[in-house]
Amino acid sequence: MAELTWLGVVRHGESTGNVAATAAEAAGLENIDIPERDADVPLSDTGREQAAAVNAWLRTLDAPPDVAIVSTYLRTRQTAEIALEGLGVHAVRDERLRDRELGVLDLLTGHGVRTRLPAEAERRSRLGKFYYRPPGGESWADVVLRLRSLLRDVREDHPGGRVLFVGHEAIVLLIRYLVEGLDEEALMAVAREHSIANCSISVWSGEDGLKPALFNHVAHLRAEGAPPTREEGVDAEPV
Repeated sequence: MAELTWLGVVRHGESTGNVAATAAEAAGLENIDIPERDADVPLSDTGREQAAAVNAWLRTLDAPPDVAIVSTYLRTRQTAEIALEGLGVHAVRDERLRDRELGVLDLLTGHGVRTRLPAEAERRSRLGKFYYRPPGGESWADVVLRLRSLLRDVREDHPGGRVLFVGHEAIVLLIRYLVEGLDEEALMAVAREHSIANCSISVWSGEDGLKPALFNHVAHLRAEGAPPTREEGVDAEPV
């Protein structure tokens, strides 16, 4: 199977859910006050400015992506719309890029999980982040299965191509796991070291196989004067 020559992954810009989640964690609350379902959480004004900075970065490339594949969630679709404006890049929605589903942990802070669902907190600690599946939700291993399917289709449909994904925090980490052939231990080390920033860019490229080029890159945000990235929030799993 022909390999891609360029693969980029952008985490969506700051969302109103990111703002609410950060405030709830800081205040020591148990619940995150988000009125919408997760799929309908929009970008904040800051998130829109961050997405515009991604647009400026994409314009510096020697060649634009051939196609952008975007999570079906509203915040990712809005990010892609702004980031791709005027570039002539065709965007396709794919639900396999949606965020990890948290089931019973949805809208709970880390404190909320430990207080309301102590047995789940203990089970998660015992099983580890990669294999723990909350009731009604997904494990990281579950998300990897859908991403394997997506990558296989993308490689078949765009041999030698340049593809951009627009997704979520866990998606960025797990794409790295797949592209670089990491094991669980190496992935967890990356996750401990990096909080994936809003509108960060990660890239793998190469004519003879994808090699790491950028990871969790945010210099474009500072260069364009966009507001600081938010590294935690509704996409970040409660701990």
